[in-house]
Amino acid sequence: MSSLTSSTVNSNVYESGKYSTVIQKVEAETRIPVPPPKPLLIAMPSEGGEFPLLVFSHGYLLYNSFYSQLLQHVASHGFIVIAPQLYTVAGPDSSDEIKSTAQVTNWLSKGLQYLLPQQVKPNLSKVALAGHSRGGKTSFALALSKETITTLKFSALIGIDPVDGMDKGKQTPPPVLTYVPHSFDLGMPVMVVGSGLGEVKRNPLFPPCAPKGVNHEDFFKECREPACYFVVKDYGHVDMLDDETKGIRGKTTYCLCKNGKTREPMRKFVGGVVIAFMKAYLEGDKRSLMAIRERSSDGDLPVELKTIEFLL
Repeated sequence: MSSLTSSTVNSNVYESGKYSTVIQKVEAETRIPVPPPKPLLIAMPSEGGEFPLLVFSHGYLLYNSFYSQLLQHVASHGFIVIAPQLYTVAGPDSSDEIKSTAQVTNWLSKGLQYLLPQQVKPNLSKVALAGHSRGGKTSFALALSKETITTLKFSALIGIDPVDGMDKGKQTPPPVLTYVPHSFDLGMPVMVVGSGLGEVKRNPLFPPCAPKGVNHEDFFKECREPACYFVVKDYGHVDMLDDETKGIRGKTTYCLCKNGKTREPMRKFVGGVVIAFMKAYLEGDKRSLMAIRERSSDGDLPVELKTIEFLL
């Protein structure tokens, strides 16, 4: 591995990793000694080993199944991804989502192994927390110990186009953003990924999906080091979802938000940068993350980056 160039390492994170994967749908009432508090989607390597964990929270009114391709991409690089279905219908208050994410996290040490093949072991000392859109807000809120706390310690935090409301001054409860620079006392490395088109209206009838004043830019401004920030040009708020998202909700993901031409490039970048970040801060291998930082504008990236910033 030491002979690989930074370019090779960088390219690899955007493609499937060395592990074949399985994805498992688990209902909350499943018959195991300690059932999960919420339905789950679990993506994992099928080969044996001990793997770090990623707890992933879906976006507002979306299904965890809409992220299947992204979750399997991450799992193929040697991670177990647990994506709870936090709700099917929800109002503006995200307090219950924060509490539910905490409950799922606390359940991991008691019940996760019952759902994994015998040869697949979770490393409960290496757990990252991530979320998309309102799920990004949920993840930040949980990391900040708003509403509740967890028994497991998180090692890293990732916000994928996080959103804290409809506009500045119209945050949904509980508010996360304080608008005080570097005010987040998180005690862990943080990465924020933003979409360049998220703050652009798709049509005049609906607001942008990630409005200025409550979006990725504001979240990163409040982070402390170590933190990194990427904004992807020409792609939208839901362009990291599966190519095909079924049902009425799935179809609305193509008409409510401003989108790029196709989803695959954004999904590949998000998956790759999540893998690089977790390898850096859960496994101590920063080569892929530093390669992205150094080569942000060349052809190795599946997308063009509008912004790249590191606080180290």
